[in-house]
Amino acid sequence: MTSTRPVTSAEVRWAEAGELPGLVAVEHAADGVFAQMGIAFPAGTTMIEETDDPSRVLVAGAPPVGFAMIGWVDGLVHLDQLAVHPDHGRQGIGGRLLEAVCDHAASTGSAAVTLTTFRDVPWNGPWYAQRGFTVLDPAEWGPELAVLVAHERELGIELAPRVVMRRLLSGEAGGSGPR
Repeated sequence: MTSTRPVTSAEVRWAEAGELPGLVAVEHAADGVFAQMGIAFPAGTTMIEETDDPSRVLVAGAPPVGFAMIGWVDGLVHLDQLAVHPDHGRQGIGGRLLEAVCDHAASTGSAAVTLTTFRDVPWNGPWYAQRGFTVLDPAEWGPELAVLVAHERELGIELAPRVVMRRLLSGEAGGSGPR
């Protein structure tokens, strides 16, 4: 029996430089889904428009239908952005991208992956919690993470309660969970 799911949606790989401009449409479409929660992002550049470095971006599909953009914050891999085009939602693409980020982080020696997200949006805070992320108290933030959160507030991104989350990649407490 042949699967009806496009094979291209399952493939997670590093982006090519020429693919970065096309990811803007993916991010805009993914951001549009937040309107159902009453969240409308302020005008300005998207996260993906702020990088020209494909080594920071994992993509799913060819052409890409989702991406994860990463950086380093306080010596840990930080998930700057995870976006899947809503036409390709609920197919596990976001989960595969997230696992690829965690696998990459572990391979580089990062003890954890951090991120900032909306606390109550079902496909944000609760979704990450189901995948092994826990909320960090501000006292647990490093100096770079504190600056990043302050910068998000300055940009007007805190349109609903936000949290900082972390997933430990080794050890007993908060390990990476099932693969």
